[in-house]
Amino acid sequence: MNLLKKTAIAALVILGAKHNQASAQTAKPVELQVTPYKTTIIANGKDEALIVVKIIDKKGNEIPGITKQVTYKVVGDASIVSINGKTDISSLKTSDTTWQASLQGSARLILRAGNKLQHIKFEARADSIYPGSTEIHTVQPGKPHKVTTAKYTPKTTTDKILGADISFLPELEARGIKFSDNGVEKDAIAILKEHGLNYVRLRIFNDPAQPKGYSPNKGFCDLEHTKQMAKRVKAAGMKLLLDFHYSDYWADPGQQYKPKAWEGEDFPSLKKSVYHFTLKALQELKAQGTMPDIVQVGNEINHGIIWPEGSIANLDSLASLLYEGVKGVHAIEPKTLVMLHVALGGQKLESEFFYDAMRDRNVPYDIIGLSYYPKWHGTLTDLTDNIAYLSKKYNRQIMVAEYTFLKREVNDIAFNVPGGKGIGSFIWEPLNTWEMVFDKSGKSNELLDIYPEIAKKYLTK
Repeated sequence: MNLLKKTAIAALVILGAKHNQASAQTAKPVELQVTPYKTTIIANGKDEALIVVKIIDKKGNEIPGITKQVTYKVVGDASIVSINGKTDISSLKTSDTTWQASLQGSARLILRAGNKLQHIKFEARADSIYPGSTEIHTVQPGKPHKVTTAKYTPKTTTDKILGADISFLPELEARGIKFSDNGVEKDAIAILKEHGLNYVRLRIFNDPAQPKGYSPNKGFCDLEHTKQMAKRVKAAGMKLLLDFHYSDYWADPGQQYKPKAWEGEDFPSLKKSVYHFTLKALQELKAQGTMPDIVQVGNEINHGIIWPEGSIANLDSLASLLYEGVKGVHAIEPKTLVMLHVALGGQKLESEFFYDAMRDRNVPYDIIGLSYYPKWHGTLTDLTDNIAYLSKKYNRQIMVAEYTFLKREVNDIAFNVPGGKGIGSFIWEPLNTWEMVFDKSGKSNELLDIYPEIAKKYLTK
């Protein structure tokens, strides 16, 4: 999750699971929410993506009774071909790149790809409220080439996971924040464990201390900080998921910047760099007795890793780079579970495109991980359908690897996947971000009290 980017875009609003019709009449519209159901489409002049646009209030609820004139703009080789089922929309076109239509509550648009490989930007604007936008990547998949001919049987875990990504913790502590629960000061990790959480997720960057890195001069989330945190996690009796970003900076669907140390490398050298960085990090973690229980090779990788070589437009190269990460994990500990994590909680078609591409290229992995933020990833029903579909089609265990809102609802979905394949969830940065379970001074709040009930429901069976 890119905190800086998404905080700016989100305006701290989300899509609620239910709508209060009575309050909708008086709710004030604040934003156009844009939810794409595919952000990767094939540049063949035919492939299409559904985009849902909604008028929402400050709580993220749709306001069905409000009507706005909305201007839709498409930059790139794509075109809107349908608005609310109407395909004769020539009268709505106001320029080569814009359409204008009346929107009441919500609208469903179909965007059709052209034939060029490029990023397409879609934007929705209306007077006096925040605009919404999304980027769509176009691809031409080509014939898949397998990264290995070896047959791989996915490993499984008996763990049920109620986890938290708390990678910000050392930074918060460096600012002097002390964490407490009911007035008693304690280690934040201990507080989370006492409330039923049993896993911690940590992100690791290549060189975050460099000037354009995640943590200039300080190096938070580098290997040394990760080793220190891993000791604390294991000492607390919790398990560990390690999240390789393969970047000096945030890696997510909107940015997968190549580490500075790897700039200028040819592709064979780049593959070696991925392998050796993965190997070194895990080697040092294992040497101190803190081997991760799960490793994800890349973060929210539905648009690829290490651009441009590993972008989703270069599927064979992407698969090769991921394979080097997987090999690095297996070289240190073959039993460690490997996860491929995408930001596609409710986007079934794009999820299928990605995992089909990895299957066709024989990338070995064990767990499917999904991010779910309602604003970008659809409804709870979308999440339910997608998680069930993917786990069955690819016969793998699955989890919600990132979420923050709708805590009870998301966990009910994550733990109730058909066939028992749902293994749990990780809340993203609950110490200080979005629906945090502590206030800004480090005092626990009522949201933390949700977790003992979730743990009792799903971890103590």
